[in-house]
Amino acid sequence: MIMLATAEQVSYFGFHIPYLEHLGVEPISCENDQAVVRMPLQPHLINSHGHVHGGALMSVLDFTLSAAGRAHDPLSVGMATIDMSTSFLSPGSTDLTITATCLRRGSTICFCEGEIRDTQNQLVAKATASFKIVRAKK
Repeated sequence: MIMLATAEQVSYFGFHIPYLEHLGVEPISCENDQAVVRMPLQPHLINSHGHVHGGALMSVLDFTLSAAGRAHDPLSVGMATIDMSTSFLSPGSTDLTITATCLRRGSTICFCEGEIRDTQNQLVAKATASFKIVRAKK
């Protein structure tokens, strides 16, 4: 079941995604094969070292990369993750900005890359991913 966002819900580029609401993800832009979101630092995202948990970082990267993949037509296609590779370069301990770009979109597969930066513009993580393009049912 596809959950389109209503006027009362946060719209993640057209979709209602409760998990992203739980993470506190704020959608910024999704156009021209690029997507940008923000994830404010929140106590429930912190690991035992006092940094944003790697699972939260991977979740927001997965969403943002897939959003870049559908940025050309956000409501007519979805993305199913095939593969994602993430490198963690420094701990996330501030609000974070996540940016992603679609590198190539074929008829059934899409390739994207993205990164997370903190408020000092320090690189926190990088990722690449491939997605199966899922066409909306008419």
